[in-house]
Amino acid sequence: MIDSSATATPDAAATRPRSDTWHRARRHTGLLIGAALVLGIVVLALLAPLLAPHDPYLQNLSARLIPPVWQGEGSWAHPLGTDALGRDYLSRILYGARISLLIGFGATAIALVIGTTMGVLAGYFGGWPDFIVSFIVNVRLALPAMLVALVVVALVGGSLNVVIWTLGFLVWDRFAVVMRAATQQIRSLDYLAAAEAAGASVLRILLSEVMPNVLGALIVVATLEIAQAILFEAALSFLGLGVQPPTPSWGLMISEGKAHMFFRPWVIAIPGVALFVLVLAINLLGDGIRDVTAPEGRA
Repeated sequence: MIDSSATATPDAAATRPRSDTWHRARRHTGLLIGAALVLGIVVLALLAPLLAPHDPYLQNLSARLIPPVWQGEGSWAHPLGTDALGRDYLSRILYGARISLLIGFGATAIALVIGTTMGVLAGYFGGWPDFIVSFIVNVRLALPAMLVALVVVALVGGSLNVVIWTLGFLVWDRFAVVMRAATQQIRSLDYLAAAEAAGASVLRILLSEVMPNVLGALIVVATLEIAQAILFEAALSFLGLGVQPPTPSWGLMISEGKAHMFFRPWVIAIPGVALFVLVLAINLLGDGIRDVTAPEGRA
């Protein structure tokens, strides 16, 4: 009698872990909620020009501080009300999602390139490269990221590009630490030794053998850094050193509404809730990806 397991094709064996991962993903509530919220916010941001009922930059002082529609004085002409300059809040929230996502993904992309390159090289070669990278990471960790960002933006000037590049050069350390540890774990495995014995170049080994096996950890770190970059941008904009008016940034909207927070609390609550939901969704997504791709690492 022939053992069916012995005759299983390599393709079937390779696809089994993928099917198990997909099965876990469909049963992970946090992952599904986070993915749905992130996807919904991305769609709203992309369709902002079609969904926004008004120009987010258009001022109308005769319609300033109109409350949301669920309050007695609200109007469906401005479902989420207006700000102190009469600008439609729903339109600014939709366009603000674009700013937050752009800064989150842009800064994280820059940090990913820097941190992953340093971490993979340090973990693969060890020795002096590892010592140099570890020293640079320790120097970066000794500098408070928010304080450095405040100084740089104050000196250079606040703008969308400045905020993205500043944050990108400040949030790469987690990528470097995680990628270094992940690369060290697979450095001595047989398939890397086989690739080296076959004469594969270092670049080919790093791109074809190392990177696919650290991709799961890379995605998890990226989701965490996107959320952190969005919060950093909101803090900078709240302090007046981030995205400059009249750009509809959620942090800037909170800053502009603080003068009216006691009598018009919704001017702070609405962008604050939007920021909270986006960061929560990204964290749920990252936590779910970690649980699904590495279930043995769950507490």
